Amino acid sequence: MCGIVGAVAQRDVAEILVEGLRRLEYRGYDSAGVAVVDAQSNLQRVRRLGKVQELADAVESSHLVGGTGIAHTRWATHGEPSEANAHPHMSGENIALVHNGIIENHEELRAMLIERGYTFVSQTDTEVIAHLVEWELRSASTLLEAVKKTVAQLEGAYGTVVMDRRDPERVVVARSGSPLVIGLGVGENFLASDQLALLNVTRRFIFLEEGDVAEITRREVNIFDENGQAVEREVHESNLQQDAADKGQFRHYMQKEIYEQPAALSNTMEGRIGNDSVIVESIGNGAKDILANVEHVQIVACGTSYNAGMVARYWFEAMTGVSCDVEIASEFRYRKFVTRPNSLLITLSQSGETADTLAALRLAKEKGYMSAMTICNVAGSSLVRESDLAFMTRAGTEIGVASTKAFTTQLVTLLMFVTALGKEKGLIDEAKEKEIVASLHQLPVQIEKALAFDKPIEQLAEDFADKHHALFLGRGEFYPIAVEASLKLKEISYIHAEAYAAGELKHGPLALIDADMPVIVVAPTNDLLEKLKSNIEEVRARGGLLYVFADSEAGFEESEGMKIITMPRVDDIIAPIFYTVPMQLLSYHVALIKGTDVDQPRNLAKAVTVE
Repeated sequence: MCGIVGAVAQRDVAEILVEGLRRLEYRGYDSAGVAVVDAQSNLQRVRRLGKVQELADAVESSHLVGGTGIAHTRWATHGEPSEANAHPHMSGENIALVHNGIIENHEELRAMLIERGYTFVSQTDTEVIAHLVEWELRSASTLLEAVKKTVAQLEGAYGTVVMDRRDPERVVVARSGSPLVIGLGVGENFLASDQLALLNVTRRFIFLEEGDVAEITRREVNIFDENGQAVEREVHESNLQQDAADKGQFRHYMQKEIYEQPAALSNTMEGRIGNDSVIVESIGNGAKDILANVEHVQIVACGTSYNAGMVARYWFEAMTGVSCDVEIASEFRYRKFVTRPNSLLITLSQSGETADTLAALRLAKEKGYMSAMTICNVAGSSLVRESDLAFMTRAGTEIGVASTKAFTTQLVTLLMFVTALGKEKGLIDEAKEKEIVASLHQLPVQIEKALAFDKPIEQLAEDFADKHHALFLGRGEFYPIAVEASLKLKEISYIHAEAYAAGELKHGPLALIDADMPVIVVAPTNDLLEKLKSNIEEVRARGGLLYVFADSEAGFEESEGMKIITMPRVDDIIAPIFYTVPMQLLSYHVALIKGTDVDQPRNLAKAVTVE
C-alpha cells in the first residue's frame, strides 16, 4: 500500500517526511521518494528503489533544505519498481506530486497529453496527473483552481498532493476513494495517507471526505467539497499510539488487532473500489489479460489462510461460475495432481514465507499453471517476489500469533478479486458489482457494530471456564467460518474444539453431544437457515448446550439450554466476514478466563517457515 506524507512549515521538513514514511513501512512498498521546495523556490527531489532507509541515507547526503515538501512510498501497479517510476513525479521543473490509487483512464489522458507536446519519463498512471495540472495551470489563476480542473478529468481512485515550486508556501490535496488526513500544527500543517505517519508532530487531525479538495498553508486549511463549496470538517484529537508494536490501551496484541479491523479493512479496499465498481487494474500489471483467460482457480494455503480460501470457494463458484479447488499446501505439494487448462494458482499467506505454501507455488510453476497470484500481507516476501501477481492485504503489522485482522483482510481481498474475475468474464453485471461494492463500503462500520458486542461476549465466555471441549457449526460459506472459529479457540485457550458442517451432525458428531459440550452455531438469515434450525433441534433433543449467533430476522427465541446472541442484520455477501469478529472475541475472552498466553500460545509461531 502506498504511503503519503506532506508538510508546510517554517522549519526544514525533509527529516519529518522521511520519518513519516518509516511509520508507514508496514503497508508494503518497493520504492520511496521525497521532494522539498524552499522559500527561494528551489526544488530538490530524491528517489530511491528499495527501503526507506535507502532514501534516508540519500536525503542526508543531499542536504535537502525547505519548509514545504511531499514524500511517498510506492507499491508498483503501472510500471515496474524503479527509480524512474518512484514518486514524487514532476511536470517540467515546476509541478511535483504524489498519488495513491489508480487512474483508470490514464491511457486516454496520456494520448491526449502527448498530442499536446508532453513527454513522459515514467510508465506510471500518476505522471498524467502532473502534466494535467501543469496544463491547467497555464490558464488557471491558482494551483487550487488547476487541481480542481484536473481531478474533474480523472476516473478511478486517487489521493493526491500537488505543489508548485513557484508558490512554495502551499500544497493542494484531493481525495477520491483513497484517504488523506490533514494534521494541524502550530504555525505549520501536515498531511498524510494515515495519521500514524504524523503522530510525532501532531495529535489534531482533519479527515478529508470523498471528493474533497483542500489548500494547505502554514496557517490555513481551506477545504472544498465535491461540488466546489467551501466546507468545515471536524477536527479530531487522536489517542492512537505511535508505535505499531505498542499495545496502547489494549491488554494484548490480539485484542488490539481485533479492534484494528475496521481500519485494516478500509486500508485493504483503498484505491481498489470506486463508488460502484472494483478497479481491476489495482490487482496488478497484466491482471486484465490473466483474468479474462481463467477457467479454473486452485487455492493453496495453510491454517487460517486455508479457511479464508474455503470461504472464497463458495464465492468463486456461486458468483462467477469458475470452478475452484482449495487445498492444504502441505498436502498439495506431496500428491500427484492434474493441472486443469487455464488454471490460476492463488496462494494465501500472512507472512509470504510459509514454507509449504512457497513450495506449492514452485511446484505449480513446474506443472503448467497459467499464472500464479499471491494474496499476502508482507511486501518483498518470497511469495510476493515469485508470483506473477501480488494482491496485498494491507492488514498492517500483526503481532499476535493467532491471526485476526490478517484473516478478515484476506477475505475482503478475495471478495474483491472474485468480483473482478466475474466482471472481466462477463459473469457479474454492473448491477451485481454495484451491490457488492456497496456492501464492501459498509463493512468497516458493520465491523464496528460487531465489536460493540465485546461486553456481552465477555460475559458469555464465563460459561466456558470449566469446559474442555467445544463444537462449532455452520452451513454453506459459514462452515469454514466455524472452522476458523474452532481454530482460534483451540489456539489460544487450549480447549479442544472442532467444527462441522451442520448437516453432518447425524453422521457421527451427535455422539459427542451432552451438557459438557458447548455447541456454538453461526446462524445468519440466509437460504440455509431453515436447514440449520433442524440441525439445532437435533442438538437440543440430546441435551446439548447451544450458543446461537443469529440476526434479528432469524426468528430464534432463547430457552433453557439455548442462548441467543442477536447480531445486526448485514448483507449476505459480507456476512461471513462480519460473523468472524464475534467468534474472535469469544475465543479471546475464553482464553483470558483460562489464563493462557494469548499473544504467544504454546508450541506455535507467527510465520511457519519450516516444513
